[in-house]
Amino acid sequence: MNLLSVQGQGALYTVLLFLIVVIVVHGIKLVRIGYRSLGKKLPPAPPPKEKEEPEPVYFLVERKKKRTRTEYSEPKRIHFK
Repeated sequence: MNLLSVQGQGALYTVLLFLIVVIVVHGIKLVRIGYRSLGKKLPPAPPPKEKEEPEPVYFLVERKKKRTRTEYSEPKRIHFK
């Protein structure tokens, strides 16, 4: 006695076949990636750097110079209306 109809069995087999193909294709891709990485060696770790004291930072600041006026003009008259 079949629990599924012929169409149900076909759908089930189609889904199973699809899942099997997806798993196989991804497995092959992962195997290729792993096989390519076997020949590569990681670069050696660089030796630890000695800590150097930072060089002092000098800021060059120019002071504002006050402009000196030796001559002043006559004051202007203000007229109110």
